[in-house]
Amino acid sequence: MIHLYYQKPPLRFKYIPGDRYIFRVLRNLVKGKKISGLDKVFINLCKGFDELSVDYTVNFPYHKIKPGEPVITLGLGQFALKGYKQPNPVIAGIGLMTHPCQWPTLPQEYPVTKYLQHSKWTMDIYVPYFGNETCDLWPSGIDTGHWSPVENVEKKIDFLVYSKFLFDKEKNGAELKRPILNKLDKLGYSYREIVYGSYIETEYHDLLQQCKAMIFLCEHESQGFACCEAMAMNVPVFAWDQGFWLDPNRFEWNNPVVPATSVPFFDERCGMTFKNFEVFEETVTSFYNKVKNGDFAPRDYVLQNLTLKKSAERMLEIVNSVYK
Repeated sequence: MIHLYYQKPPLRFKYIPGDRYIFRVLRNLVKGKKISGLDKVFINLCKGFDELSVDYTVNFPYHKIKPGEPVITLGLGQFALKGYKQPNPVIAGIGLMTHPCQWPTLPQEYPVTKYLQHSKWTMDIYVPYFGNETCDLWPSGIDTGHWSPVENVEKKIDFLVYSKFLFDKEKNGAELKRPILNKLDKLGYSYREIVYGSYIETEYHDLLQQCKAMIFLCEHESQGFACCEAMAMNVPVFAWDQGFWLDPNRFEWNNPVVPATSVPFFDERCGMTFKNFEVFEETVTSFYNKVKNGDFAPRDYVLQNLTLKKSAERMLEIVNSVYK
């Protein structure tokens, strides 16, 4: 029996005790329920285990865990392991911290034998703190049944522009996104724009069905669910990939120069990348011609590397390496 845990810090009230629940209900009514990337990591692991008929519990009381039963903790912040006092080794990861210096004593405070990250560039940040033996790779799965292209649907929109600037949003909007949109206008390409954090999943799904390709604007990603979901729907991606980790806190964390990517799961089947606007301007027509010619097959990449089943199988490999 595998025990899965997904716990986040409790919501705090804003004005009066209990108002967090009211605001959540109102927001869901107005905008629809949003699912965060961390939520999907956990949900999709459960779906993958279901496909493999793996027995597991969710947030099982710690004191009822039996010796030898595997423990996997995915969550947000140091709250994720609060109250854990069992000797069973813990496989933890993804969102417990933004940088390992925020919780360098994690393996000493709890029996964390594996700390997981989705991609190598993010894992490399953790290795100096936790060591090679503790750090490991685990890509999350994509629900390729839900994120699947619809046959015989006319795609009337040339590009979906996905905007997810994490830092310097005004500057990036003015110096990168605006010139890109101007270039699309100049070339006569039709496009729609969607902004991270301001849409619900059904809206994004519908837009992907209508678009021939996607322009992905984000500084860097550890996995990039939105990008992977577009690829699962066989939508080729033209991604801004400037090459470095740009979190302003990197100086405080003594990691000023870290190679990074916005598309850690990507190859020539998936689309193309550009480093800056100048490269975009030079190559967007070539990219679009390749899209029209059917030169890309991004869904094939996802089916080969990022299905729910493959992700769950990888997690079982990690479990078996810990609980030998």
